[in-house]
Amino acid sequence: MKPKIPRHLEVIVGPDGALRIDAIGYTGSTCGEATAFLEEALGTIARRQRTADFYRSAPTSQRTKKQQKIQS
Repeated sequence: MKPKIPRHLEVIVGPDGALRIDAIGYTGSTCGEATAFLEEALGTIARRQRTADFYRSAPTSQRTKKQQKIQS
């Protein structure tokens, strides 16, 4: 069993001032949900690159919580 990576955001500022936001430990659409506030505050997104984690399914407990939230 893989150890669980703690969720966090990394904001990297390049030498040219360009920003990169990495959502570490997030899967599926939770990546976008986690970074939405930064994307809104910082403005136009020049490029979006999805990692393998985006295509990985969320753990069952996360899916259950989301489904319950939607149904409420």
